[in-house]
Amino acid sequence: MRYLTAGESHGPQLTTILEGVPSNLPLKAEDINEDLARRQKGYGRGRRMQIETDEVEILSGVRHASTLGSPITLVVENNDWKHWTKIMGIEEISEEEKEEVKRKITRPRPGHADLIGGMKYGHRDLRNVLERSSARETTVRVAAGAVAKKILSELGINVASHVLEIGGVRANPPQYKNLNELKDRTNESPVRCFDQSVEQEMMSAIDSAKENGDSIGGIVEVIIEGLPPGVGSYVQYDRKLDSKIAAAIVSINAFKGVEFGIGFEAARLPGSKVHDEILWNEEEGYTRGSNNLGGLEGGMTTGMPLVVRGVMKPIPTLYKPLQSVDIDTKEPFSASIERSDSCAVPAASVVAEAVVAWEVANAIVEQFGHDRMDLIKENIDRLKSYAGEF
Repeated sequence: MRYLTAGESHGPQLTTILEGVPSNLPLKAEDINEDLARRQKGYGRGRRMQIETDEVEILSGVRHASTLGSPITLVVENNDWKHWTKIMGIEEISEEEKEEVKRKITRPRPGHADLIGGMKYGHRDLRNVLERSSARETTVRVAAGAVAKKILSELGINVASHVLEIGGVRANPPQYKNLNELKDRTNESPVRCFDQSVEQEMMSAIDSAKENGDSIGGIVEVIIEGLPPGVGSYVQYDRKLDSKIAAAIVSINAFKGVEFGIGFEAARLPGSKVHDEILWNEEEGYTRGSNNLGGLEGGMTTGMPLVVRGVMKPIPTLYKPLQSVDIDTKEPFSASIERSDSCAVPAASVVAEAVVAWEVANAIVEQFGHDRMDLIKENIDRLKSYAGEF
């Protein structure tokens, strides 16, 4: 499977086309809208989320709530477009109108794509860069991820995400009975954190950043349970599942790091404390004594829960902007200010969940039968049977 996205932050709409989604997958708009709503929530979001009410329109690839196997087109309209029709219009405008429209940006923000994107594509108005490099694009990535999660759900595979840290405030490792309990608790939390004892401290850190015209980042975690062993491959670097997931995580705006299982902590421990001992019993077959490697060995799933974390830096748009240089005059100035969030970590956990779900669903579809959900189910059952007898 693959998808492409299109659209600008203040353009008329955001679009994604999904190719390779198997046929006969039950799919309705509400399956996607639930995740779009989750992405819009979270303490620290800016005014843009008060303007938008993200809902998907399915334009192709689905008939009578079932996928056809043909490309699926998903569209989310930008309600804010009505305020930007002149500024972001498609049609040519005169020089006089350009001056009238204004909103030209010549002062790049440190930490954003503005300056380098302008250099690369030859744009003297940096709005041409920031409109596409904006995290608004993740709206339709979440939509694509919702379709992937639907595939996984049909195969008995459960996906969840939560926030582990915001602005240096760390949550205790979550202790939950099952993944549904984790999902229920985090969906109720304003910061998408399972640990209620640190929620207020996280919100206070966000408030403090906002008062200071600053922004803060954090750490999110994605967990997937119910995966069969052997998804992915060790035979080529670009077929390893963990490498695909790592690339997906750092493709999210402002994400700068990724780890699996105990991650970087493994560098500080001896091998005897890192690797997961292999156990076997008649009821379960092969199991592990721990899950330090996050459910992955040699680029393949082990059958244990897949656990991946991503590090999000603070958003670079600041209301007390850093020093920059005007690209027209070369004079020092404070960077441009665009409407933004003081913290988007809770929303980013939903985006991380989406992109990880897509990579896992893609690997499963590729490995177990490209075209039809019933064949994928049959092939996974065969693998599980074989693994149980191995």
